[in-house]
Amino acid sequence: MRFLSYSSVILVANAVVARAQEGGGASPTYSIVDLKINLVFWTLVIFGITFFVVWTFFMPKIFAAVEAREKALEDAIDAAKRDRDAAAKLLAEHTAQLEAGRAEAQKFIADGRAIAEKMRADLIEQTRNEQGDMLERARRDIEGEKLKAIEQLRREAVELAIMGASKVIEANLDSDKNRTLVETYLAAIGTPKVPS
Repeated sequence: MRFLSYSSVILVANAVVARAQEGGGASPTYSIVDLKINLVFWTLVIFGITFFVVWTFFMPKIFAAVEAREKALEDAIDAAKRDRDAAAKLLAEHTAQLEAGRAEAQKFIADGRAIAEKMRADLIEQTRNEQGDMLERARRDIEGEKLKAIEQLRREAVELAIMGASKVIEANLDSDKNRTLVETYLAAIGTPKVPS
């Protein structure tokens, strides 16, 4: 607006200076840079009308469009800042969750290894205990079988001794009485030691 005012003042000043120089002379010679007041007047009138029409009808729409565009850009910038902040926050949360997940996975792996190691140690201990129980049972069974075998041998020895004695003596002695005598004798001798 100021530019238009300054331009108008300069144009009018040039017109006044040109009119004063014309003075009153003889035949007028026209040049392309000569100022004609009526031409200047009508140019200014047309410019003024055009300026008024443009300023009244078009400039408010242009200003409104520019302001709307500025507001849209400011809103877009604000939205972008909010989105960037939200994205940074989400990234931080996801990074924290990822780190927590990694730590939890490492904990699960360590716990799993510890449980597996404990189970392995328990199984080894259980196997050793079972092996010891089996060995003890086998020893008891062997000892029981050994005692049964010794008892069987004793009975057979008694039977053989009785048969041998009855053949040697050829007497009709009571076999129960003979058995008791031999068992007493063998008990007095003691249990023979069988090498292991």
